[in-house]
Amino acid sequence: MKSLLAIFTIFAAAAFAVAQNEQAPILEKEIVYKDWTYRDIRTGEDLNLRKFTEGKKLTMVVYFAPWCSNWKHDAPILQRFYDKYQSKGLGIVAIGSYDPVPAMRSNLDALKITFPAVYESESRADKQKTLHYQYRRFTGDPRGWGSPWYIFLMPATMELKGDILTRRTFIINGEVIEAEGEKFIREKLGLAPTGSVVGPSGKKAAIEVCEPEMKIADLKRP
Repeated sequence: MKSLLAIFTIFAAAAFAVAQNEQAPILEKEIVYKDWTYRDIRTGEDLNLRKFTEGKKLTMVVYFAPWCSNWKHDAPILQRFYDKYQSKGLGIVAIGSYDPVPAMRSNLDALKITFPAVYESESRADKQKTLHYQYRRFTGDPRGWGSPWYIFLMPATMELKGDILTRRTFIINGEVIEAEGEKFIREKLGLAPTGSVVGPSGKKAAIEVCEPEMKIADLKRP
């Protein structure tokens, strides 16, 4: 049993380290992104995206799977953004998928996330049926699960009426680079820049670690 625990610990540590190699730059892309109304993970009430963006200078929409190591890496960064810039016009809303709602709720509580979170699907079997899957494939995201995946909405590029919110905007096909993300947020909020941006090495991760977490019971003796 001790050997199994040791193997599991090494595997988990390696997965977390590789997860940070999934960082991706903020890119401007053509994408027909539509309005949606999803249920809040915590309250069960409907949340409409167009209404949510009202009065905000920048809205960050982040899709996530609660069991994904990449999401767990990004969540604290997003919470820092939210705490620092919510009062200055930033909105953040998360969209959960590929796990039951109670698991999503527990994940948000464990990560101490306070910004709104809704859900699009509850089953991993629905992956290719989700709009999340369609959007990220359209923008060239080659990852298997695509968690996290970001799209940004700004009043200047949003359509005022109708089902379509925007036809061209900024996205991230991977983890956010914190310094670059903060620079982008400050720019869109009309705030003075701070510091310098340090980006990734430019190399793509060889594998994606965003997979369901391995349990000790799944490890078999050789």
